[in-house]
Amino acid sequence: MKNQKNKRYKYLIFSFFTCLVILVTIAIVVKSITQATISQITFLGEVNFPTGLKFKETEVGGLSGITYNPDKEIYYAISDDRSSKAAARFYTLKIDLDTEKISEETVTFIDVTTLLNDIGQPFPPLSIDPEGISFNRESLFISSEGDRKRKIQPFIREFSLTGKQLQSLPIPDKFIIQPNSGIRNNLALENLTITPSKKYIFTATENALIQDGTEANIYNGSPCRILQYNLTKGEPEKEFLYITEPITSTYNNLGDFQTNGLAELIALDDTHLLSLEGSFSIDTGNVIKIFKVDLSNADNIQNINPLNTQFSHISPVEKELLLDLSNLELISDNIEGMTFGSILPDGRRSLILVSDNNFNLLQSTQVLIFSTNL
Repeated sequence: MKNQKNKRYKYLIFSFFTCLVILVTIAIVVKSITQATISQITFLGEVNFPTGLKFKETEVGGLSGITYNPDKEIYYAISDDRSSKAAARFYTLKIDLDTEKISEETVTFIDVTTLLNDIGQPFPPLSIDPEGISFNRESLFISSEGDRKRKIQPFIREFSLTGKQLQSLPIPDKFIIQPNSGIRNNLALENLTITPSKKYIFTATENALIQDGTEANIYNGSPCRILQYNLTKGEPEKEFLYITEPITSTYNNLGDFQTNGLAELIALDDTHLLSLEGSFSIDTGNVIKIFKVDLSNADNIQNINPLNTQFSHISPVEKELLLDLSNLELISDNIEGMTFGSILPDGRRSLILVSDNNFNLLQSTQVLIFSTNL
């Protein structure tokens, strides 16, 4: 009897460890499959333009958003010049990716278009801060951050390809500049993207609204709002909580400029986005990260205002880091624009990033070119 118990005991131990090995093996296989399905982003090259470059009597710079017109195979890049150096405008670019090597001739400026306000005139100085741009069939949607100090409200407007204003989308009240609420200065509607289905347009605050929480710091990210519009109706219909990463820095001198914000979005489909976050601090410089964002399980926070007392009850969007540009052999400038571009000879899609040089002689307008199977 004792020998039978010992045999049964050994058999149970053997069965337990056999099952454990099987489970571990399955977990490893599943993990490897999951990792294999994560889309890769491959750096192909860069093109830089010096600050001060003149094109058709304008200074090229401040490129904070870029979008692609696949029908004409050209790109539109918005300048965030507040009608100071020249009238508010966007540039048309050609990016030739059919050649094997990226060179200075790869990127060419071919036109510049002045934006016109609702009375058909160029925007007066300091009346606009254009940041996001997205192509929609035969027109462009453009977002402006506004200016909290001057009480100039943010907007999202549609323009023709010749710069004529076509319509304006309503901005929800919680984003409007009020004494104790609304957008933060220079941390507002920095981005814009239209879904491939043309059903929705997304934008987001770069950092938290005044009433929602604090700006990003080296310890914590900032709670941004992603705003979803129904493009057919031209109305906002959902909002989602997006939490940025903390500032990439070990240096906590509050007197020095530090930031990290949600600078750009690209819609992959109706519920998945790419986001670009840009961090800057004195000790680390520009740290640029690209994430894949899933809205599927996120709560709709459209009717929650403010957020700062509700965090424990809200499910934010899910984020997955795809690329940290710090791991590449390049020095990133102030990257703020991102778009999918033309199909490459190998069948992959191009991904184009552009930098806002702040019209600073110590910076440059940087165009980074990647391939991706996203």
